[in-house]
Amino acid sequence: MTSAAAASGRSSTMSIGQVLTALREDFPDVTISKIRFLEAEGLVEPQRAPSGYRRFTPTDLERLRYVLRAQRDHYLPLKVIREHLDAIDRGLQPAAPLGRPGVPREVGRVDHATTDDLLREGADVTLTRPELIEAAGITDRALAGLEQHGLVQTARSGYYDADALAVARICRELGEYGLEPRHLRPFRTAADREVDLVEQVVDPLLRRRSDDGPGRAEEVAREIAALSQQLRTALVRAGVRSVLAR
Repeated sequence: MTSAAAASGRSSTMSIGQVLTALREDFPDVTISKIRFLEAEGLVEPQRAPSGYRRFTPTDLERLRYVLRAQRDHYLPLKVIREHLDAIDRGLQPAAPLGRPGVPREVGRVDHATTDDLLREGADVTLTRPELIEAAGITDRALAGLEQHGLVQTARSGYYDADALAVARICRELGEYGLEPRHLRPFRTAADREVDLVEQVVDPLLRRRSDDGPGRAEEVAREIAALSQQLRTALVRAGVRSVLAR
């Protein structure tokens, strides 16, 4: 790392003394020992400079504020606060003092989403199985059926993402018309074929050694996704009109 880069990295972080000064505006009784204790409890994980001194990021500062506020205003034990922080880290809404973390209302919605939204939304939130079931308004048995037919699956992390939530919600609504997961399997097959087409086009771009390869691949993937979405809509619309014209 160059001296300029090192200086830039230091300027974006704070020493424990600077963090203490910032926190004392709202928490006059906080001490360095308290901050170190919260670090030891795993509630904040500051970086370490080559010299060994702690370097806190703005995110670390906000986490400390959250912890101190939860203790002062709601008398929450550290175990509960740790669970809240874990939920926040996974993209969920912070839990109410006596409630549970919730999924942001807009997560998993695709009715008015743009193609860009659809391509980036899946990484925004991670859900456990019970959280997905509650957010989607389905039963464990229904989720098992969706998984059996390849409509919903966990990410590599072992959690469900916003895409899984969107699919589960849509399948629940389709289920109200008598359509079961086995009926919806063709949608999974068609989606896989579309992804294969995208991969055929962007794979050579990803293999480029030039710096613009990945960026160009992402741009092309978005364009193809948008066009394929429009084509699918047009074909379904034409087919439905034919059905209604009989």
